[in-house]
Amino acid sequence: MLTLENQILDISETELLAFRLCKDLKVGDVLMLKGELGVGKTTFSRFLINNLHLLNKLTKPISINSPTYPILLTYDLNSFEINHYDLYRIKNIKELEELDFFENIKNSITLIEWPELLINLPFKNKYYLINFDLHSENKRVINIKYFE
Repeated sequence: MLTLENQILDISETELLAFRLCKDLKVGDVLMLKGELGVGKTTFSRFLINNLHLLNKLTKPISINSPTYPILLTYDLNSFEINHYDLYRIKNIKELEELDFFENIKNSITLIEWPELLINLPFKNKYYLINFDLHSENKRVINIKYFE
């Protein structure tokens, strides 16, 4: 399991990090992406999704947007899906259950932006917590922890 502590990375280094992480991902893995608005959560998600397509010998999606308004965007990789959630507007667990969230994570690789609601729960799945902090205009401080 990949872990990092206080790594200061530019955009190309961040893309390489996403590629390294993709090599170890499997169905059922959950990645919680935490950080302030504009710090790079969606950009990192885009890198992950594109690299998972390449590793599975599939054409990359034409565009990968933030799921802020639809809450969930799904990408089909033939043998599994990537579920990309933005929980910014979700206020409670009941709303997540209505989205079949807990059922969906078993059969996909799940990316979650704004995961604070889940972090405060006794979340039963193993997951990566990836924190992004602004270091400068072109660099971010990234921490990755794996929780079992």
